[in-house]
Amino acid sequence: MNSRRHFLTGAGAITGAVAAASVSRVAMAALPEPVIQDQPDTAPPLAPPNGRPYDPVVTLNGWTLPWRMNAGVKEFHLVAEPVVREMAPGFKAHLWGYNGQSPGPTIEVVEGDRVRIFVTNKLPEHTTIHWHGQRLPNGMDGVVGLTQKPIPPGKTFVYEFTARRPGTFMYHPHADEMVQMAMGMMGFWVTHPKGRHPLIEPVDRDFVFLMSSFDIEPGSYTPKVMTMLDFNLFTFNSRIFPGIASMNVRKGDRVRIRAGNLTMTNHPLHLHGHEFTVTGTDGGPTPPAARWPEVTTDVAVGQMRQLEFVADEEGDWAFHCHKSHHTMNAMGHGVPTMIGVDHRKVVKEITDLIPDYMVMGERGMSDMAEMEMPLPDNTAPMMAGQGPFGSLEMGGMFTVLKVRREQPPGDYRNPDWYKHPAGTVAWEFTGSLPASPRAPAAGNGAAPPHRPAGKQDVEVRVRKPGAANPHGGHDH
Repeated sequence: MNSRRHFLTGAGAITGAVAAASVSRVAMAALPEPVIQDQPDTAPPLAPPNGRPYDPVVTLNGWTLPWRMNAGVKEFHLVAEPVVREMAPGFKAHLWGYNGQSPGPTIEVVEGDRVRIFVTNKLPEHTTIHWHGQRLPNGMDGVVGLTQKPIPPGKTFVYEFTARRPGTFMYHPHADEMVQMAMGMMGFWVTHPKGRHPLIEPVDRDFVFLMSSFDIEPGSYTPKVMTMLDFNLFTFNSRIFPGIASMNVRKGDRVRIRAGNLTMTNHPLHLHGHEFTVTGTDGGPTPPAARWPEVTTDVAVGQMRQLEFVADEEGDWAFHCHKSHHTMNAMGHGVPTMIGVDHRKVVKEITDLIPDYMVMGERGMSDMAEMEMPLPDNTAPMMAGQGPFGSLEMGGMFTVLKVRREQPPGDYRNPDWYKHPAGTVAWEFTGSLPASPRAPAAGNGAAPPHRPAGKQDVEVRVRKPGAANPHGGHDH
């Protein structure tokens, strides 16, 4: 974290008036000093140095914004500005964000806190901030033209309200929203309960991330902001696998994962090896009678979900969006399906002219994860990421929950890959199949066919490439 100081204590009292102010030296002298983050790694939880106590969250590949206390008010300073975000090692994007990163820092407060957020605009156009899900005075809701004037470039506005209810929230612009969110402007907000809450259980690990999507052509740096649906990078906190940090926990920990969706489509989040319950939304904690076990929960556009479970199975467990195209990274989505098409003749003719020509996808796309084909500079490879058994053939919205017996409490360091006990990994069968007794009417392993009267053609059969079909199975 690049911080000149985390807090400015005694730097000049704020009058408390909610008003716009220019970013002059005099005005800046009274503001909390902006804290900038220039590292893409997951920062350790920020233990509250003052104010009401709470159990802090961990922002995946992100951080929590420090504050200062001023006459009982918790003051933050967000700076909207162009940023460079490393989405994965070797691949960087030119985005807009807050305090050096996209998404911006997580804001953590406690139920009942009076909060004052200074927002300085260093973008080339006006902006606002909407505090998604909050109960607040109408004039603090951040909708340009409806509840406030825009924050012009070079100006600072102040938002002030009381965090009235505990829960999981987010913030994002409500001015030129399509462009500013496509450029990565968003952030997480957590309001902790002020005491024991009947619907909120204490947990040992509390992870947060926002889902976002971008359309960045291979070799480019800046998202195409006019894209409406056909995005090619799907991210957790603007990071793509294998650049996303793993969630490292101790066996037996009670784990909470808070996720928000600021993309243009829904995302079914799927956890391997455990069942969870949805314990909260941006509407607040869910009552126990409304909870049931799940391994996948859908997060619609603009929604938050809060998942909880006990990590009682050791190992490296996948956690990902179950839309397969959201776990593959950038590529040309207009590539035709070539599975089963025999290219041998045409490939021979082309390689006589272009020796390096290769066919994509005639046996599926897993080859793409293994081969090292040349890519333009600043391009995320498709389906990358190596595990202990080879390529994971994944990208985008994918990470790993690492459950370890020996992980110390409060330790979020990566414990490396899981060491499987002997005999607990799927193995190759190399023996001969024993003869199985069959009933005389069972046939040769196939169910007896049922054919409607007069129907002669076989409707279902195994299709094998061979001499009978010179095209390898495709009849075209």
